[in-house]
Amino acid sequence: MTRQVFFYDQPERFVAGTVGQPGARAFYLQASARGRITSVLLEKTQVAALAERIEEVLDEALRRSGGDSAIPAAAPKDLLDTAPLDLPLEQEFRVGTMALAWDSVDGCLVVEAQALVEEEEEEEEAVEVFADEDAGPDMLRVRLSGAMARVFAKRALDLVAAGRKPCPFCNLPLDPEGHLCPRANGYRR
Repeated sequence: MTRQVFFYDQPERFVAGTVGQPGARAFYLQASARGRITSVLLEKTQVAALAERIEEVLDEALRRSGGDSAIPAAAPKDLLDTAPLDLPLEQEFRVGTMALAWDSVDGCLVVEAQALVEEEEEEEEAVEVFADEDAGPDMLRVRLSGAMARVFAKRALDLVAAGRKPCPFCNLPLDPEGHLCPRANGYRR
């Protein structure tokens, strides 16, 4: 079986989005450029982990550059994308593993999301990978500028937080692990 790699180098759009109501939402990553759209399904926890890790990688790349990098410290407000997912929404695959890397030569973040592989298939494909470089799970690979990566991370983190109920005192989203409210004198919910 030949692997499909959906590659976007500086796409017009790369966002996390949802379909459905909080508590029953499906989460997607979506990349688009020149009329081509690729959407992949993933878990809410994967979206949160990806966004948090993007922030960490960008902060580290900015620190290592001594502030000389084109990476903004925060998401530029003029680039924020609040539009819904593009239609038609056709899922290419369900995400299993993800990887991130900062390409210091080109000054961009590389995001890879690989398709979930069932255990039986994984054992068969492990043998095939050595025989054929095109074998393996399908993959979405996206190269983003520092600014676009910050915008993606902000939207993704806001998206994850939007599904949480707000605190009755401070209106901040309640964390699953608990919430120490700054307005209720240490009230923990």
